[in-house]
Amino acid sequence: MSCKITIIGAGSVGSTIAYTLSNENLATEIVLIDINKKKADGEVMDILQGTSFRDPISVESGDYADAKDSDIVIITSGLARKPGQTRIELTQANVDIIKSVAPEITKAAPNALYVIVSNPVDIITHVFTKISGLPERQIIGSGTLLDTARLRVALSEHFDIAQKNIHAYVFGEHGDSSFVPWSCAQVSGVMLDEYIALSKAAGREVPRLDREAIEEYTRKSGGTIIANKGATFYAVSASVVRLCKVLMSTNNSIVTVSTMMHGEYDLEDVCLSTLTLIGPKGVYGKVPVKLNDEEYKKLHNSADMLKSVISQITL
Repeated sequence: MSCKITIIGAGSVGSTIAYTLSNENLATEIVLIDINKKKADGEVMDILQGTSFRDPISVESGDYADAKDSDIVIITSGLARKPGQTRIELTQANVDIIKSVAPEITKAAPNALYVIVSNPVDIITHVFTKISGLPERQIIGSGTLLDTARLRVALSEHFDIAQKNIHAYVFGEHGDSSFVPWSCAQVSGVMLDEYIALSKAAGREVPRLDREAIEEYTRKSGGTIIANKGATFYAVSASVVRLCKVLMSTNNSIVTVSTMMHGEYDLEDVCLSTLTLIGPKGVYGKVPVKLNDEEYKKLHNSADMLKSVISQITL
């Protein structure tokens, strides 16, 4: 089955997504588009020369028109925060970029599923939903998919168990107001506290779980990576490629991605991450897992933080 994926933005994230896709048996055609055509050309040449070791795949740079008939469009374009620049200033700059990109790419690929990766991802997803003219089911922000992966890494290391056995999630904003709804966190169907007790009863000592430290690691590790190496792109690329696989699968999956809220948890007109059912036709709807009172308040706080920023930008 053929699958065409177009990536807007040939920076560290966009080019790494293209490279990661070139090593997977998902896309048969990859198009990389960037305002800096020379940069896109160079990335494509480098990626293409490594594809001689796999089954044939098309990797090319192009313009918006070359996105025609794409199954998935991934938008990564945007600016990094500069010293002294406020969050609002950065947000407005990236909103202006998405406002210029949206009409061009949606004209070329009106039927594609759109994966928004550009930061601040929840706000950019909100803006794209408002201005693109596309059905909401076609628009998915990467949201806390990466945060959830970071959480599972931390819990996997703590419990010394495979990440696939960890069922825990990050909700809310992809940012400082994100949180872990611990009330629904499990290890293979067993609540965390019960799992610790069962492990001890079986003679396997498990250290006390410091939930605040785990959340701190989850929330701050991206900043740590940026401080150490200048940018994050490997894990986010793996997350986005995983999302593409879900969208091209024959089955639906439940993931934490950012989509427009329509009354779920009493929230309206804001994009953030909760459990969402997605598949080959895009977004099917939310899975409203029950939250306790504290978690409900944290989700609303996250929504309020995002709405506060949205109210200060020009759409």
